[in-house]
Amino acid sequence: MSNVEARMDRKQLLALPAVVDLTVAARALGIGRSAAYELVRSDRWPTPVLHLGHRIRIPTEPLLLLLGLSTEPVDNPARREAGRAS
Repeated sequence: MSNVEARMDRKQLLALPAVVDLTVAARALGIGRSAAYELVRSDRWPTPVLHLGHRIRIPTEPLLLLLGLSTEPVDNPARREAGRAS
């Protein structure tokens, strides 16, 4: 069994809060916790890192952009049509 938890799917990624801990960010990238801490320690983590005392937090939007996911809401043609009817 691997030390890396299963990578998050698109729905899980888009449901993340604005800031996540490093373990969640590592899971989003499909890497292990130790590798994530080493990347932060060596200043090679690929997105902005927030150091809050002893806590490390990762803003979600740059993480999603790194993964090629848009943080913009998906355009819904049905909603657009409903708006025109009003």
